[in-house]
Amino acid sequence: MSVPQLSAEQRGEEILAVFNTAFGDLLAADPAAFRVKFRKMAASAFAFYRGTAGLFYRDLEQEKRGGPYLDERTSRVWIHGDLHAENFGTYMDAQGRLIFNVNDFDEAYVGPFTWDLKRLAASVALIGYAKALSDEQITALVRTYAAAYRERIHALATGAKSDEVPPFTLDTAQGPLLDALRDARSLTRFGLLDSMTEIRDFERRFAPGGGSIELDAATRYKVLAAFDGYLETLPESSLDRPDSYRVKDVVGRRGIGIGSAGLPSYNILLEGATDALENDVVIYIKQAQTPAVSRHITDSSIREYFQHEGHRTVISQRALQAHADPWLGWTELDGAGQLVAEVSPYAVDLDWGDIDDPEEIAAVVADLGRSTATMHAAADDESGHSELVPFSTERAIDAAIAGDEENFGDLLVDFAHEYGARAREDHQIFVDLFRNGRIPGL
Repeated sequence: MSVPQLSAEQRGEEILAVFNTAFGDLLAADPAAFRVKFRKMAASAFAFYRGTAGLFYRDLEQEKRGGPYLDERTSRVWIHGDLHAENFGTYMDAQGRLIFNVNDFDEAYVGPFTWDLKRLAASVALIGYAKALSDEQITALVRTYAAAYRERIHALATGAKSDEVPPFTLDTAQGPLLDALRDARSLTRFGLLDSMTEIRDFERRFAPGGGSIELDAATRYKVLAAFDGYLETLPESSLDRPDSYRVKDVVGRRGIGIGSAGLPSYNILLEGATDALENDVVIYIKQAQTPAVSRHITDSSIREYFQHEGHRTVISQRALQAHADPWLGWTELDGAGQLVAEVSPYAVDLDWGDIDDPEEIAAVVADLGRSTATMHAAADDESGHSELVPFSTERAIDAAIAGDEENFGDLLVDFAHEYGARAREDHQIFVDLFRNGRIPGL
């Protein structure tokens, strides 16, 4: 890509304009939450990159429309939308298996498959720079990612049997991925419940404090009405035991993390699979937001396919993630689309803090390439939403890359170095804007 050379002042104005589009209403409603968000983003160039998907896609749009490897089909596949090296971790799928793969589908949409690859490649460059790797080592890492993605897509496109391309599980994962899965296996539902709830009068209830907010009667009523709407969005197989959805308690929470600043959310305590107190389940209802990538996709049929952003998030996750969370659904609250999912006791994010050996980093990056390919391949004409993607994603991508095998790695390498440098410069501009009181509303 080629971002025009601007002065720090001019680039700062661009950053502020993107912030206003992405965060304006939420920032006005809860500036304190955004002060916390922006301090987290100020901590490092990578944290800034994580929090600025809108800026990333605004810059991508300056590229020549189309581009290598993009045609009518490969420009219209399910994509993650915020694919960076820390958006991977563990989850327990609907079949009871602990899986390591992509997580956090809040930004998922339909668009060019290369946008996911470029966002991940730039994040690898930022991580490599933070770990003092040379440009040559970063180049090698991005090539490793590209080669692993290419190999897995080709295997899936040419009909490899499922046991030849298995998911990353306790039986198949290695290194830091296996460590994350083992950490997840050591966690328990009881441990999660113990951290959030207490037993009062022989029944489990949410414990006061710890970020929970007691609801007034009117808000509680609205949340429970939204919960009833959510039940209608679940697959019939999830409703085998109706008592599982008996509500025990409801509390409010404030959105936490870089991506959830200012968003109200709610936790609901449910009976779960049995009457035993240790099998209770906590789900959350969270307002879904407009994905950054959607502002740069002009196809109205994609936008019109989704009822609201909660519906989009769930449909996208079900498309991209094989055997997704059986508690996953959507609803509406105060006219806004909501995402509903389990607060999982088995979620462990990939921790890059102790991954420092270049060979180990390379092995992890290769696995992320395979995970990305598996995700893209899951979301096609067999995912249940063939109106949007009426073809085999993996075969379309495989054919596109086959048209120019030699330059596929070069494309990602060049982008990773250029945008990694751009993000580091942007981070410093952002820090200066923030600390000097230049961000409106704060």
